[in-house]
Amino acid sequence: MGLFDSTRVLAGIGLMIVGSLLLLPGIFPGTTQLFTYALVIGAGLLTYGTWLVGTSEGSPTV
Repeated sequence: MGLFDSTRVLAGIGLMIVGSLLLLPGIFPGTTQLFTYALVIGAGLLTYGTWLVGTSEGSPTV
């Protein structure tokens, strides 16, 4: 079974990409309060996407 055969892996990769993109505006100075809230959402999506990819196989997670 390849890495991209599972919809769980594809969803996890998508969430990791969206979560990473939501973190980018927070690195610039003068960021508004809205982007500060986006950091929390981005971190959550990145964490959940990583969990989905990490637990997609039958072996124990590390």
